Amino acid sequence: MRAAYYEQNGSAREVLRVGDVETPQAGPGEVRVKLATSGVNPSDVKSRQGSTRKIAWPRLIPQSDGAGVIDQVGDGIAKSRLGERVWVWNGQWKRAFGTAAELIALPAAQAVKLPDKISFEAGACLGIPAMTAIHAVALAGTEKDSTVLVAGGAGSVGQYAIQFAKAQGATVLATISSPEKAAAAREAGADHTIDYKREDVGERVMELTGKRGVDAVIEMDLAANAKLIPFVLRPKGSVIVYGTGAAAASLPAYFCLIQSIRVQFFLVYELDTRERERAVSAISRALEQGKLANRIATPTYALTDIAAAHETVERGTIGNVIVKM
Repeated sequence: MRAAYYEQNGSAREVLRVGDVETPQAGPGEVRVKLATSGVNPSDVKSRQGSTRKIAWPRLIPQSDGAGVIDQVGDGIAKSRLGERVWVWNGQWKRAFGTAAELIALPAAQAVKLPDKISFEAGACLGIPAMTAIHAVALAGTEKDSTVLVAGGAGSVGQYAIQFAKAQGATVLATISSPEKAAAAREAGADHTIDYKREDVGERVMELTGKRGVDAVIEMDLAANAKLIPFVLRPKGSVIVYGTGAAAASLPAYFCLIQSIRVQFFLVYELDTRERERAVSAISRALEQGKLANRIATPTYALTDIAAAHETVERGTIGNVIVKM
């Protein structure tokens, strides 16, 4: 089969290759998916660069998200799943074979039914961005009349977090860095946007919340934004952290102690079975009901242009970057 791969860490143009590799077969408890699309996430880029972890295999096919059709089932898996449209998660987590390929074999639970009305492009957005967002919103305890600040409201996770929080009845504030990103956050449902490059985030949050502060912050970069916690969060509020731009972050510990602030970290790749099932069920329900907007970045890329797809993620864009097989 054809696949993109790299054999050492480095820049996209230097290390990414496209060629023929061994075709996977579905083992016991597994399905094989003929992939139509693969999603490129910031974590895929960082892994390829070697900034978060060094390559652990002689050859690695990148990317964990994707969508396609089951074309082979292993022992113990119902043959009725053959031909099923699916989206996949954790395709490349702790294994060398990701979704930047024509085929992937993986445990059957990691291939989730994709409604017929949902495109394969949208299906490739769900594994990391949507699952991160729904779990963050759950941890935040978002409910009717609560107020949530979503950091990076125009990002892939941010846009899903806005939608899931709004579905729970919350008022959502979102930080952004340009008018274009403000429009994207509002399209996702944000009630208010705050341009952190041009406005004082703390002042705007207090203005918008009647000086109360938000109930929770959903944070994409704790290292950069921890300093804002005392200025945006109410006493006994929560900070839900799914990402950080640096290995260490300086917390306003005195404020957090005195105000009984809860800081909750999580890594979407390591959700336990129960957490994963809840997230998958919520995503599937939203898709079936037509209540989840999936923003695809333009252009989409051919597998042969995977280096350009990775570079687009590095530069930053609005929407999920998709590679088509």
